[in-house]
Amino acid sequence: MNEQQIIAVAGATGAQGGGAARAILADPEHRFAVRALTRDPESAAAKQLADLGAQVVRADFGDEASTRAALEGAYGAFFVTNFWAHGSADRELAEIGVLARSAKAAGLQHVVWSTLEDTRDLLPLHDDRMPVLQDRFNVPHFDAKGEGNDLFAAEGVPTTVLNTTFFYQGFAKDLAPQRGEDGALTLTLPFEDGKLLAGVDVDDIGRTAFAILAAGDQYIGQTVGLAGDHLTGAQYAEQLGEAIGEPVRFQSVPYDIFRGFGFPGADEIANMFQYYGDFEAEFIGARDLEQARRLNPDLKSFAAWARENADSLRVA
Repeated sequence: MNEQQIIAVAGATGAQGGGAARAILADPEHRFAVRALTRDPESAAAKQLADLGAQVVRADFGDEASTRAALEGAYGAFFVTNFWAHGSADRELAEIGVLARSAKAAGLQHVVWSTLEDTRDLLPLHDDRMPVLQDRFNVPHFDAKGEGNDLFAAEGVPTTVLNTTFFYQGFAKDLAPQRGEDGALTLTLPFEDGKLLAGVDVDDIGRTAFAILAAGDQYIGQTVGLAGDHLTGAQYAEQLGEAIGEPVRFQSVPYDIFRGFGFPGADEIANMFQYYGDFEAEFIGARDLEQARRLNPDLKSFAAWARENADSLRVA
């Protein structure tokens, strides 16, 4: 029996990395072993992965030596960086550089890189429709990842670029419907009526990454666009209501007004939704649902995800 090839999974205790690790470990053919990379191997999430059969290894993407050591002997990797852990696009770019150089040094044969488009390719910084953030970005958590794509190419790392999108899970957290003074539930988004928003179950990112790795070298050098559904704000609200058994109405908030709400990240979120809306054709067009389902047949629609998560979506 051949020894299993090792897939190193970045951010294995987070949402995307955890989903990738669990998808690989659940493979009935046991094609790969998982090396879970985390800054804290003693965390409860890390111990759960160890119980499932993963090798848990410490790696800090701010520390190139630890990252290189963590990748030694691996066949491939699922890479993702977490902008929201610190909020700095420049720091995220530095972490991506560490991952790219470390992957090259370790001789990885296939990296699946979870990323997003660089919005500046379609929206130059001199276009004044939205404010420039952090000196040189429209949507920092998009643009840093998109710019980071070139770092893998520059190092000659065999890479599949996996372009993700908005997570359904946002509707259970920061963007959950709120109950108004009249008692009705309202889904409030800085998104124009009638525009389509691509969404995905975050666990489907990991499942799709596993499918790409399991396909051998078929997707190396390619960009794969991922979404589970393309719906309007009103359709998301309607399907949320159907799942929880209570009507949810949709309220569109102008981008500038949302930016003025003042909470941390409000300007970034408004810019993100404006990019989704202003470049709807390009963004949706890069995420073919039929193609995505051929790669991952179990890809969840929003309605299916909402039904499965109805208890966490209900609002008191």
